[in-house]
Amino acid sequence: MNADTPHWVPPLRSDVIELLTPGKNPFYEHADVQLFLAWRDGRAVGRISAHIDHLALEQPVEQGMGPGTGNWGMMEAEDAAVMAAVIAAAEDWLRGRGMTRALAPLSLSVWDEPGLLTKGHDHSPMIMMGHHRAEYEGWIAACGYCETKQLHTFIVPVHEGFPKLINRIVASGERNERIRIRPVDMGRFDEEATLILSILNQAWSRNWGFVPITDSEVRYIKTKLKPVLYPEINLIAEYDGKPAAFMLCLPDVNEALKDMNGSLLPFGWARLLWKLKRRKWTAGRVPLMGVLPEHQNSRLASQLAFMMIEHIRRWGVEEMGVDRAEVGWILDDNQGMVAIADAIEGEVNRVYSIYDKAL
Repeated sequence: MNADTPHWVPPLRSDVIELLTPGKNPFYEHADVQLFLAWRDGRAVGRISAHIDHLALEQPVEQGMGPGTGNWGMMEAEDAAVMAAVIAAAEDWLRGRGMTRALAPLSLSVWDEPGLLTKGHDHSPMIMMGHHRAEYEGWIAACGYCETKQLHTFIVPVHEGFPKLINRIVASGERNERIRIRPVDMGRFDEEATLILSILNQAWSRNWGFVPITDSEVRYIKTKLKPVLYPEINLIAEYDGKPAAFMLCLPDVNEALKDMNGSLLPFGWARLLWKLKRRKWTAGRVPLMGVLPEHQNSRLASQLAFMMIEHIRRWGVEEMGVDRAEVGWILDDNQGMVAIADAIEGEVNRVYSIYDKAL
């Protein structure tokens, strides 16, 4: 269904199987999931997942989730009729389990690939971001769904550096003995990753769509991210000797995956490992950052963010040869993060929409 979509990057089949397998993906420890396939004339023409995340049900309604909220995602469809059929199947399954609302698409969790691509079809997604056919937007709307939230990614200039004001803020921070920006210590990787995800849970706890990351998911994420982490661009900011914030940056592994057709065999592993070892990538993505609640909404928070972004920019350009960088996703109404993206002259390059419907 995506063979004629030039900018779609086939995900690794092994990763998709792991994502959908109970016992491998810890999402299943707190969620009920049902997978559906649509068939026509003996041929698969669509798919969808329906799921109820019990941790999401416990979140405040004003933060987007809450009681009665079910989800669907992983949708693909050959045409509008198939899309309507698979969505109806997901809705019936959710309704039959007492859900009164569908918030979608989430594939599977808000921490995986949330939203439907509604802007940015003219270029390939970076690592850990989805890509969908442009027709899907109209097909989903025709099923009675209304947009409730947008997630934005920002393309950021890297070669020429940031505006003078940002450079002054960074320089001031670098002179401040109370601030230390340090790389992740790979010799203590488990401890460092646990620290980062702890900050993430605290920093994002009041954000729209937040669902806490469990201890099992922390262990799972550590295993998945370690092979693609370069410590020099994955940073922890300390203030008065205590962790205050973090920022993660990943090379755009999709550069290597795009031509593998979803398989690491027979030579995909070698190609990917060669790319990782050479540390030469044309693009990178900052998927996550977080500042502890006690520092949020302060001048320190933005200063730490600018310092980490500049550190990543320098190293990415000088050591990795990066010529494109992406920041996000960022909630469209997250004023603090949008202001930071604007200050470093970021421009929205992709929009992902999340939809809502009463069941």
